[in-house]
Amino acid sequence: MIGPEPPIAEEELHAYVDGWLTPGRLEAVQRYLDANPEEGRRVAAWHAQRETLRAAFASLAAEPLPPNLNLSRLIEQRLRRRSWWRVAAAAMVALVLGGSAGWFAHTAWQPARVTQAMALLERQAIATHAVFAVEKRHAIEVPAADRDHLVQWLSNRLGRKVSPPDLEPDGYRLIGGRLLATEQGHAAALFMYEDEQGKRLTVVLRPMARDLRSDPTEMNQGSVNASAWIRNGMGYAVVLNTPDGNIDRIANRIRTEQEGAS
Repeated sequence: MIGPEPPIAEEELHAYVDGWLTPGRLEAVQRYLDANPEEGRRVAAWHAQRETLRAAFASLAAEPLPPNLNLSRLIEQRLRRRSWWRVAAAAMVALVLGGSAGWFAHTAWQPARVTQAMALLERQAIATHAVFAVEKRHAIEVPAADRDHLVQWLSNRLGRKVSPPDLEPDGYRLIGGRLLATEQGHAAALFMYEDEQGKRLTVVLRPMARDLRSDPTEMNQGSVNASAWIRNGMGYAVVLNTPDGNIDRIANRIRTEQEGAS
């Protein structure tokens, strides 16, 4: 006798999006989503975010390592010279600066780790804004009316205290927030705001190594305007769906508020 089908767990919905389910559970989850349109729309939003992030990071992952920091080439050159201590030193430099996942340090004066961290922060913030800022009913997971729960939940998941900045002086009211995932499978946070005209603004918080620090940099991608920086082990990015000359003031307000709370 075949027992009842196991209930669909939240983890299986994520595995469905990532393509990790067995054929049997894949069919079960698909039936569940067909029978629950609300859940289907939620999973569709996850899938859209995943594809957007994949597209955003594709060009970075394909970038070759510069020849002067190619670990294999450095070792080969040093072996020919039989300078073993130089091989070890070069290997350590290459591992620290570049690794094997791609090279991000296009600006010679900026440390490679900071450049890489900023690139990932900026791309995630812009991609996330593109996916969720246009949503009407499913833009957030926890509304502003449940602010205490939102703060506690995201703080627990990120492993440090986070809270939504107060942007009402700039005309933006908090409408809620949601949990995000980084490309490494770590937790990040999104807070979403809206002005009287319905224009959306998002703030992404992404935990970073404590020793990383970066001054604000501005980004423009199509109609998207953004500013990002790293302070006190946290990466911040504020993104607007349309160009806005006030983004510097908004970013400064967030930095002042968050640094004062740290």
